[in-house]
Amino acid sequence: MEGERRAIRIDGEPARNQAALGERLGVLWLTPQMDRLFVEGPTGRRRLLDRLVLGLDPAHAARVARYEQALRERSRLLRAGASAGGTADPAWLGALEEIMAADGVAVAAARRDAVERLDRVCATAEGPFPRARLSLLGTIEGWLETMPALDAEERFRAALTANRASEALSGGAGLGPHRSDLGVWHAEKNIAAEAASTGEQKALLIAVLLAQARLQRAVRGEPPLLLLDEVAAHLDAARRAALFEVLAGLESQAWITGTDPALFDPLRGAARFLTVCDGAVSPTIC
Repeated sequence: MEGERRAIRIDGEPARNQAALGERLGVLWLTPQMDRLFVEGPTGRRRLLDRLVLGLDPAHAARVARYEQALRERSRLLRAGASAGGTADPAWLGALEEIMAADGVAVAAARRDAVERLDRVCATAEGPFPRARLSLLGTIEGWLETMPALDAEERFRAALTANRASEALSGGAGLGPHRSDLGVWHAEKNIAAEAASTGEQKALLIAVLLAQARLQRAVRGEPPLLLLDEVAAHLDAARRAALFEVLAGLESQAWITGTDPALFDPLRGAARFLTVCDGAVSPTIC
């Protein structure tokens, strides 16, 4: 219902916010909508990237939220000042840019650390799925390779101040972690993911997800919850069997959905089967 608030409880006690769930439980998911992740714009890849970071650093979500809120408010102030024929309050803009600089560099640093760690896991992966190699593409991420975080904050803050006039006309901000992108490569073929076939892109995405699950288990001491929607539909029999074997070895709780029961035959006796019909869930009668 409109205006209804979502209540979150953990062990029966009210949670302070949704981020509290991320501190208790890591969740990874794969849906058919993600199949075009490598050929569409960077927005979807940034969302995936932030979910990967969140699995290693639950505080990441709060930093991203603060940065994005300050970014929106700064853009609103700049547009309002330009439409009124003047300029926005420089003190207010300065306060927002201070938040953007501090949280923006922290977001970029957390992403950079997560991508480097995940890339190392991907580089040593074996099995039927292609080895993926990952990189983080972004201006601030590049700065962090050559300067301390505090210097990067100062440089970012100065750039935001210098670009106020032009960004009042264009809207948004031309620089920041909201412009970053996740690069993925097919290591054996030495090609970018967007140049791979549709099947190879799906296999690369699965490879990244499985590597993240292994990394998260090592970092947090427990495997993540896996939600895999129609993940088996476009895999050949060998890769389906390999995927099921890897999932069993992770010891994660995995929910795998599909419309063709035959695809899940290798899991008979090793998994619980449920049927969804008319909005109701019931045990599958095999």
